[in-house]
Amino acid sequence: MLTATFDPHNWAGVPFHFWSVVFFVFGSIVGSFLNVCIYRMPLGESIVSPPSHCPHCKYSIPWYLNIPLVTWVYLRGKCRNCGAPISPRYFLVELLTALVFLCCWLHYGAQSAGLALVYALFLSGLIVATFIDVEHLIIPDEITVGGMVVGFVCSFILPALQGQTSVPGAMKRSLLGMAVGAGVIYAIARAGKLWLGRHRIALPAGTRIIFTETTVVLPDETIPYEELFYRKSDVVSLRARTLELVDRCYQDVPVRLQQARLEIGDERFNPEDVPHLEAVCEEIVLPREAMGLGDTKFMGAIGAFLGWKAVLFSIMVSSVVGSAYGVALIALRRKDWSSQVYYGPFLALGAAVWVFGGERLIGWWFAFWGGAARLLALCLVS
Repeated sequence: MLTATFDPHNWAGVPFHFWSVVFFVFGSIVGSFLNVCIYRMPLGESIVSPPSHCPHCKYSIPWYLNIPLVTWVYLRGKCRNCGAPISPRYFLVELLTALVFLCCWLHYGAQSAGLALVYALFLSGLIVATFIDVEHLIIPDEITVGGMVVGFVCSFILPALQGQTSVPGAMKRSLLGMAVGAGVIYAIARAGKLWLGRHRIALPAGTRIIFTETTVVLPDETIPYEELFYRKSDVVSLRARTLELVDRCYQDVPVRLQQARLEIGDERFNPEDVPHLEAVCEEIVLPREAMGLGDTKFMGAIGAFLGWKAVLFSIMVSSVVGSAYGVALIALRRKDWSSQVYYGPFLALGAAVWVFGGERLIGWWFAFWGGAARLLALCLVS
């Protein structure tokens, strides 16, 4: 049934560029849904209910004011009901998704409509992950873990996704890509933890730090414990000039806080028994991750769709582009060396490049350097 559905001869019964228009329009509709995902997923809200509404006045948007691309332009980026501005991101995501669907059809449509649709689905996930990661520095499990499952299922349904003709071969490649993707990024994260795992923050004299039941309150930010204690071995440490608990005080004492243990000098406490703690100090050392677990799972999802070769290519591209981006921000004084920077968008960029010609780029790369090496050898001999 699926073979007949995606048979190129059946799709060729209609002019090729009729389907180009269909993919563009369908992509804009999908983009409208992706906007819902980008807004609601980080908030833990349902992406189904309630229907689309203005985030400012909660006005329920009727269908005729919810037409992708057209409505935002028609309303000039404002809510029809309250006049509040609607972010240009909504138009951008719809246009980007429409163009992505169109490019997938133009690139793969003559070969397989199924491949065009699956790649469009995959790239839609990358779009959601990118915009959420840029804004919130997280990639939801619905995208990462869900992407691994969907990538494996798509490889089962469409073995050509993995460059295979048999279902078992495609499933093996999908699993291998998943394992290599998650494994390589996890290894990088572990190595980065050993190298960059301690963030030392110098504070003005007399700075007061408050430890509540759920957060560490610094002068300029509040950090939830779940962002600090990724592993049981992670430690927040400081030397307090004064330390105040609910029922006692200390002077000039070292403090070490872990998930399951609080050390104050030579004393040991269960953190759950210390609901509030205030310290005055000039420096605090926080645990830091070189890369989040979300990136590990995200790379696993990319591998499930594209295989292990695409994983290595995506990591290479993301490393080059991400490093250049980080250095540029530092040079422009927008970030410092210890700042946390999203990495998911660069992984997504590498994967997208692979979809539209990564293997050809690798062939060109090796041909270029092979030719350069032969030219150098001839120069040395002559």
